[in-house]
Amino acid sequence: MAEPFSWVPAGINTDVPSAARVYDFLLGGGHNFASDRMVGEKVLQILRDGRAIAASNRSFMRRAVLLMMEQGIDQFLDLGSGIPTVGNVHEIVQQQNPDAHVVYVDYDEVAVSHSQLLLEGDENAGVVQADMCRPQDVLAHPVVQDLIDFSRPVGLLMVAVLHFVSDEKGPAEVVARYLDAMPSGSLIALSHLTADFKPQEMGEVVEAMKHSRDPMYFRSLADFEPMFEGMEVLRPGVVPAPKWHPELGPAGEGGPEDVYVGVGRKP
Repeated sequence: MAEPFSWVPAGINTDVPSAARVYDFLLGGGHNFASDRMVGEKVLQILRDGRAIAASNRSFMRRAVLLMMEQGIDQFLDLGSGIPTVGNVHEIVQQQNPDAHVVYVDYDEVAVSHSQLLLEGDENAGVVQADMCRPQDVLAHPVVQDLIDFSRPVGLLMVAVLHFVSDEKGPAEVVARYLDAMPSGSLIALSHLTADFKPQEMGEVVEAMKHSRDPMYFRSLADFEPMFEGMEVLRPGVVPAPKWHPELGPAGEGGPEDVYVGVGRKP
């Protein structure tokens, strides 16, 4: 695969791997560089079911969006959205409701650039380049203000992103700040990789990602559950991804349980 590509923004150091592009590689996407594939291959050498774990998380996102739509949500804020692949949030929601609004937020330049290309001509969807750990910047951004009506419930997605937030930045505090800004009735979907089931292998994954742009911080169920503080957690609670509403679509039932997930409602 020749590099550079036409979709790569100027000034990108393709020798430094990023989480968004490694995730794209694990999902079978084509928007990644040799450095990302090298890290991705290391992950797969450690975790032979690494692609299945990534797919399980992606499937949870789809099911969470479908449940939110069943609950009447028609506007979505997707934080740490990554590089667009098949089954993006706007594709899922606009198939059922062409008037639904979606805003993607990511700090990875390639993810944002490709999202902009994908959304060209779609007046109901937009993308913001920002650090989700700075909620004040995200929520005040003109694209967010234009497409999201904060007088009505919002579907907030923080899927496969909180394990990139260090303890110093405080993932629970980041979630709480977004929750404070959401109107009553909003639904918040969270997912988080864990080392509870494969401590040795996941420890090696942390090492493999240590020198990337996005080091990882896997957390236990006891660490993840408090991130739902202040929410009414919808059934079946905080569980491994394959056990969360498998009836809503392909869930990989019986597949890897290395991602904890849940959806909460703001009272």
